[in-house]
Amino acid sequence: MARTSHLEPSGAVWRKSSYSNQEGGNCVEVADGLPGVVPVRDSKASDGPAVAFTAVTWAAFIGELKRSHRN
Repeated sequence: MARTSHLEPSGAVWRKSSYSNQEGGNCVEVADGLPGVVPVRDSKASDGPAVAFTAVTWAAFIGELKRSHRN
């Protein structure tokens, strides 16, 4: 996982997790459009910090979540 204290993904399009709800629960946003990098931030603090994962690491993380969810 790569961390940065100042991530400004210009041209990125942020999208909220499909598991988010309208009551302001624990939500994350992921930015699309950055080759090889997946920025992630707290949807309730969109002006706050973001962490960046490599695309390979993010895909492995999501794959594991999906496998865990099925069990």
